[in-house]
Amino acid sequence: MTEEDKELELLKAKRLLEMQKNITKQQKQEELKTQKPSSSQAPPKEILIKQLGYRGLEVLQNAEAQFPNETKLVVAKLAELIQSGEVTETIDGGKLLTLFRSLGIRVRVETTIHVEEDGKLVSWSDKLKERTVETGEISPQETSEQNTL
Repeated sequence: MTEEDKELELLKAKRLLEMQKNITKQQKQEELKTQKPSSSQAPPKEILIKQLGYRGLEVLQNAEAQFPNETKLVVAKLAELIQSGEVTETIDGGKLLTLFRSLGIRVRVETTIHVEEDGKLVSWSDKLKERTVETGEISPQETSEQNTL
C-alpha cells in the first residue's frame, strides 16, 4: 500500500466515525422528542410552577385570583415556551410581575416594608404610627381606637 492509500483509508475511517456520531446524536434527539409529548400531558400550570423561583408562586396566585381568564392564557404560553426550550431560566416573582404588567395586566401584590430599629425589623407602618404618636399628631388613645376598627 502506498502512502496515499493509507491517508485515504484514514480519512474514510474519520468520516465514518463522524457519521456514526451524527446518527447517534439524531437518535437521541428523536428519543427526546418522543418523550416530550408525555410531559406535555401535564397541565401548563404545573409546568410553569416547576420553573418559578422566589415569590413566583405568590404572584401567579394573585394573578389567577384577580385576572383568571388572562392568567390562563399567559400560563399556557409560558408553559409552551418552557417546553420548547426558549425559556430556560428560573422565573422569579419580579420577572413574572413585570411580564404581567408589560401585557397590561395590573396584578396587585401585597408588599410590606421593614426597617431595622434596635436590631429588630419593624414594619414601616408601625414606625410611622409611633412617630405620629410621639409628635402628638394623634394621641395614643386615638391610635388604639383606630387599631380596633
